[in-house]
Parts: sequence; structure tokens; C-alpha cells
Amino acid sequence: MRYAGAMSDSKNPEFMRGWEEAVAAARAWHEAKAKQCLVLARRSRFPKNLERESEVHVQSAALLAMLSPDDV
Repeated sequence: MRYAGAMSDSKNPEFMRGWEEAVAAARAWHEAKAKQCLVLARRSRFPKNLERESEVHVQSAALLAMLSPDDV
């Protein structure tokens, strides 16, 4: 549920700083998971699934870069 000042808050400098930090944290998490999957793939008997999972995390990190507060 949105409140009356929702649109004005999205341009607030404090909100934007928090938004950028949250997106950066999510990107870092996806990049770390991608690396983790590749390391596990080297040790696995069935590496293809882990390689695909790694690619999903890489793509997710790339998509997060294009996300803006107006999208949510």
C-alpha cells in the first residue's frame, strides 16, 4: 500500500543513497554466488547445472545495474 508522499520520497537523496547501496549489495551477492558456483562446478561430477546457475547469477547482476527506483 502506498502512502501520499511515496513519489516525492523516491527522489529524496537519502532514499537514493539507500537504493544505490541496496542494489550494489544485491549485485555483489549475485557475483559472489556466480563465483561460488563455478568453484563448485570444478569439483562436481555434474558441472553443467552449476555452470548454468552461475550464468543466471551473472545475468541477474547485470540486470540489477539497469534497475531504477521507478521500476518498483
